[in-house]
Amino acid sequence: MLTIAYVGNGKSTNRYHLPFSKKLKDKITIKTIYSPSGKKEWEKVEGVHYTTDIKDVYNDSDIQLVVISTPGETHFSLAKEALENGKNVLVEKPFTETAEEARTLFSMAEDKGLFVQCYQNRRYDSDFLTTQKVIESGVLGDLLEVEMHYDYYRPEIPENMNFSRERSYLYGHGCHTLDQVISYFGKPDQVHYDVRQLLGEGRMNDYFDLDLYYKQLKVSVKSSYFRLKERPSFVVYGKKGVFVKHTKDRQEEHLKLYYMPGQEGFGIDLPEHYGLLTYIDDEGHYHEEKVVSEIGDYSQVYEDIYETIVNGKDKVIKDSETILQIEMLEKGIQAIK
Repeated sequence: MLTIAYVGNGKSTNRYHLPFSKKLKDKITIKTIYSPSGKKEWEKVEGVHYTTDIKDVYNDSDIQLVVISTPGETHFSLAKEALENGKNVLVEKPFTETAEEARTLFSMAEDKGLFVQCYQNRRYDSDFLTTQKVIESGVLGDLLEVEMHYDYYRPEIPENMNFSRERSYLYGHGCHTLDQVISYFGKPDQVHYDVRQLLGEGRMNDYFDLDLYYKQLKVSVKSSYFRLKERPSFVVYGKKGVFVKHTKDRQEEHLKLYYMPGQEGFGIDLPEHYGLLTYIDDEGHYHEEKVVSEIGDYSQVYEDIYETIVNGKDKVIKDSETILQIEMLEKGIQAIK
């Protein structure tokens, strides 16, 4: 068993972590949840020790993994403290504010023989997995362009926030899509950054459009808080065809409705959510068909971590990938004032 503690008891811990770690009852024990305020706005997990004293985490030899699920500006200091106390660490996105901080944490972990990693659960999004399946089928031919959109219509957020790097849209959501690109396509040859404040200087960053170039392939990552109608989640163009996946992974949608992992149909696309594949085959015949979606599952992150810490397997989310992502976030936010 892998025994874990959470630092932070807010939405991130209760909505995006606990439902998936609790699912792995044969591998994971959740022992402690630490919150300095002691507020318990979410329903308590039976059998878990809630505390306002961080020493209850650090002095407990049973706890092998500490999960940092707090605001981004606290990630580095809390992860460093946990490593100094001999704990393996999982850190929510964005991993750190700077690449130098990321390197420091990875170096500390290596020196101490410990594990530290970013919680890149979006690698297990249904739409991303389905897009990979289509690409790898080969029917699109040589890839030319990939468009990835992560849109919202939430104008009240940028309208009520001034600029800060750690609370920017690029840091808060670019860490999802950039990791997907890096994990699948690797390090780009060149990156073009278009990161804006649609409400003007001094206001929150609320839009970004990043173009990543790989030889003949261009991958665009686009997001905005002002999209009343969302753009497709993925559009993939090849020499022989195109695949369009409109609907995002539905795990978050279901979590917000308190529909949980393990319940029938959780996170699963219905036929109306399937992507549309259009292509010309080698005989010149035209095809247009729906593609049954892969099943996304964020608990796979915890499965991967279990295999690394308990069974000694290599980390799925590589240190170099996380460092590259933070370097890109740092560079992209430089133009914002």
